[in-house]
Amino acid sequence: MTAQSTDHEATITTTSLRRAVALAERPSRPSALSTTLTFGWRALLKIKHVPEQLFDVLVSPVIFTLMFTYLFGGALAGSTTAYIQFLLPGILVQTIVIVTVYTGYTLNTDITKGVFDRFRSLPIWRPAPIVGALLGDTVRYSIASVMTIALGLLIGFRPEGGVVGVVLGVLLLLVFAFALSWIFTILGLLLRTPNAVMGVSMMVLMPLTFASNIFVDPSTMPAALQRFVDINPVSHLVTAVRGLMAGQPDAGEIVWVLVASVVLTAVLGPITMHLYRTRH
Repeated sequence: MTAQSTDHEATITTTSLRRAVALAERPSRPSALSTTLTFGWRALLKIKHVPEQLFDVLVSPVIFTLMFTYLFGGALAGSTTAYIQFLLPGILVQTIVIVTVYTGYTLNTDITKGVFDRFRSLPIWRPAPIVGALLGDTVRYSIASVMTIALGLLIGFRPEGGVVGVVLGVLLLLVFAFALSWIFTILGLLLRTPNAVMGVSMMVLMPLTFASNIFVDPSTMPAALQRFVDINPVSHLVTAVRGLMAGQPDAGEIVWVLVASVVLTAVLGPITMHLYRTRH
């Protein structure tokens, strides 16, 4: 076979390939909703392929619930049955709030692997990768909620608010968790490594969760600590969720949580997107 015939065949092949991939018209740009849902599905697929990500979601609530109920329940409330009624809504809040850290952790992981730059080059709605990841993580929060409530029911938790109260409490918690996740998304964009994101996030969350009304009534605390607990956003969230599950909803606390969620999203969302666009 001569070199001329080989070149001719290569030209024909190239022409055929070009015709095969040529489009009569440019495909329409995907909508913001479809793109966001696609990235949400991506977040769920990451859980499917790396099930270890659910370890904290499944194990942490079990450890905390059993440990505090049976180690401290008798001393703090006189019986484990009485204490679980007070404790479980708080443990639920603590579990979900801590799980929100993984939003920033996974985003930073994408950045270190170079996936982040690929997303920014795509002709899609710019916030879609972040908003989609937040929506996907909502499924993780829901799994943790079901796990915690199921364990509570198994060891004696009986919510007087019934199914409606429990569902409303979880929904309120999911709304706040979505808003809170923006904080850790910002950390994921600012810090250099996933471990740094995890470390800084835990330094923020540990005081907020333990210096709150999750485990004990604040009236038993020193006056200075009570003042911190009273302004702690986690305490407001726990009071709202606890009231809904107990069948005694506190309208003021519910409104506080909803307004705080809106403010967090309105303020931190644009900051996150600015960092997302300008990060090199």
